[in-house]
Amino acid sequence: MLTLNKIHHIAIICSNYQKSKHFYTEILGLTIVQEIFREERQSYKLDLALNGIFTIELFSFENAPKRTSAPEACGLRHLAFEVNDIQETRAYFTQKSTIAEEIRIDIHSKKQYFFIADPDDLPIEFYEL
Repeated sequence: MLTLNKIHHIAIICSNYQKSKHFYTEILGLTIVQEIFREERQSYKLDLALNGIFTIELFSFENAPKRTSAPEACGLRHLAFEVNDIQETRAYFTQKSTIAEEIRIDIHSKKQYFFIADPDDLPIEFYEL
């Protein structure tokens, strides 16, 4: 029988490493676990943690193809973070000059949520606990 313990990490490929590094560390507040420049690939790998737990690998690859996002396409749809206060979270992004969609209500759970986008237009959801 297969036993899965938890999701270990999510890998994201970015088009502008410095811009994405700033977004994920300075705007989202993830902490750097390790940063590696891989000379043979001319590529960075940045390991990021949320609340001390390794969660995201941020990669840079020269000339990576652009991600298809809209209309909906196969593949990763979005990254979602659970938050305690949806209004406060949206206000934070507004203060950081980050475009945040209006807050919506999930018709099934009745919970509130909204989306922003990372520098490469990867949708990022914030979902109220």
